[in-house]
Amino acid sequence: MGKQITTEKKHTVRPLSEVIADLGIQTDEYIPYGWDKAKLRVETLNERLAAEPQGKLVLVTAINPTPAGEGKTTITIGLGQALHAAGHKSLICLREPSLGPVFGVKGGATGGGEASITPMESINLHFTGDIGAITAANNLAAAVLDNHIYQGNELNIDPTRIFWKRCLDMNDRALRNIVIGLGGRSNGVPREDHWQISVASEVMAVFCLSKNRRDLRERLGKMVVAFTYDNKPVTTADLKVDGAMAALLVDAFDPNLVQSLNGSPVLVHGGPFANIAHGSNSIAATRLALKLGDIVVTEAGFGADLGAEKFVDITSRAGEFAPQAIVVVATVRALKYNGGVARANLDSENVEAMLAGTANLVRHIENLKNFAVPVTIAINRFPSDTEAELKSLSDVCTANGVTSAVVTAFTEGGDGCRELLGNVLDMLDTEEPRPLTPLYDLSLSYRDKLDKIAKTIYGAGRVDWSKEALRNLRRFERAGYKNLPICVAKTQYSLSDDPTMLGAPKDYVFTVRDVQLSAGAGFIVCLAGEIMTMPGLPPKPAAEDIEIDGEQILGIF
Repeated sequence: MGKQITTEKKHTVRPLSEVIADLGIQTDEYIPYGWDKAKLRVETLNERLAAEPQGKLVLVTAINPTPAGEGKTTITIGLGQALHAAGHKSLICLREPSLGPVFGVKGGATGGGEASITPMESINLHFTGDIGAITAANNLAAAVLDNHIYQGNELNIDPTRIFWKRCLDMNDRALRNIVIGLGGRSNGVPREDHWQISVASEVMAVFCLSKNRRDLRERLGKMVVAFTYDNKPVTTADLKVDGAMAALLVDAFDPNLVQSLNGSPVLVHGGPFANIAHGSNSIAATRLALKLGDIVVTEAGFGADLGAEKFVDITSRAGEFAPQAIVVVATVRALKYNGGVARANLDSENVEAMLAGTANLVRHIENLKNFAVPVTIAINRFPSDTEAELKSLSDVCTANGVTSAVVTAFTEGGDGCRELLGNVLDMLDTEEPRPLTPLYDLSLSYRDKLDKIAKTIYGAGRVDWSKEALRNLRRFERAGYKNLPICVAKTQYSLSDDPTMLGAPKDYVFTVRDVQLSAGAGFIVCLAGEIMTMPGLPPKPAAEDIEIDGEQILGIF
């Protein structure tokens, strides 16, 4: 018998050994982490499954998030549950939750209601220690860097041009800008330093974009931590710390296997934010899932302007796979919010406001057509939605050439995704796989690439670059870092770089205030607006509602 867990009603969860057996995984190909989670030995499995055909990949994305809620992870899990219940050999791939959002505003990230994965509390807290290992690897590089300067600075590092930040898997705004090395010579060389949340570390991006441990080792060594006084890049390999960083990540690199409430297999591995980094789970997990199953459902972070674009232009390029169908999650409530309805009034019927807010959904539909992948809309139903609102939203989808389905995954799990499942299977019913169609060619200049993203996806009229951004861009290009994809760090709440511009803004000025190099991850980061790589806590953090009752953890939502 499986252990009892509680959501809205009790479920008897299958022993994970049964899930492992269903996938055909052999005893030497996984490492148990208790009775309810395991690590899959990715390279051992890849060697045995090398000749197996690759399954079909379904990407779940969404409209721009709002305080009204969208439920993208819930729909991802519900769709995976529906596939499993219908007899398909399928897997779900998700990111690992960061403690920052868990204790901050967002809460947990394991779905909701009947469309949840388990063990929920463990996944949302320390899980198997992957993010802790990434934090340690990041901070080892920082410690060795400052020690190198203290011990004589043989590499001639300019302390005013150190890009590497320390990290912590927590929201702590007080650490964004600090001074280190105070208290006398024995405590190091004083300089300004900065902290970021662990999921914004380049180590996390490298971890998630590496195909195998050899690739991981090579990418770690390419990470640029600073520039010298004579404008040469300094890497972790120059500091001779890359090998030790790789050693810290050896165990973490194996993907984590858990299950949903109906026993469907779920890989939870890696967790870069989409408004700061590229926003998708590890390609090692996705590539393995595509060998283990016939259909794989994964999600991209935040709205399609961030998550889906980066999934195609960064993640899929690195992973050498392509989504065969895209699901866009939308809610009546979120569209009414985009249409100007205050949060307090979202429960009242307002078809007119909802139709005004569908401008945001329509823009995402138009944007996704650039990737030559069929799209369907998952209308995540809330109790306050009326038939008139749902019918009007369905009509908008039809008018824009896409199918739609009302989904009740939260209350019914996979059973609430049957119509969506039919739409997805129709899109997957092709003999030849659809090729990857990125938005831009890597040979374009960085300014042309960002123009393409900002004008095509965000609706901007022009792009304005700060002097500092252009100066850093030229420095990176002179150092030989060309032909890399662009990773935009911007607000998730708007298609634009201004979180207050709801709906579908057009012809505005998109401003790049700075540029960062992620040479190991293999992309250039363009920072727009006031996006922070170290979030802060709200006036009432979610941590205030988390408690224990004996060994049971309460209050994670």
